[in-house]
Amino acid sequence: MKIALIGSTHYQPRFQVEAAKLRHLGHAVRSPAFDDSPDLDELGICEHNREMIEWADEVHIIWDARSIGTIFDFGMAFALHKPIHIAYMESKTMAGVMQRYARKSDLGGRV
Repeated sequence: MKIALIGSTHYQPRFQVEAAKLRHLGHAVRSPAFDDSPDLDELGICEHNREMIEWADEVHIIWDARSIGTIFDFGMAFALHKPIHIAYMESKTMAGVMQRYARKSDLGGRV
């Protein structure tokens, strides 16, 4: 299977581990162009990632739940009807804080 990895720049070490694991299982794997790519501007990064997603049979996400670029890449995968697998998603996010705070407020807890 051809697998494209998408996700947050600061998780590059996780990408290396995930890619190695998938290659060991016999899959072809491509990684995204990250924000810190020295030879691509913003449009070049988007074009690289689009080509990678078009190539793939499946897209795996490693996301910090904040990266707008990952949301953009997910949108491309969604539009292309690519199956998605969440390899890793950060659990400690502002959304989580808001949900816990709202729950506490709803229960009459001191806020």
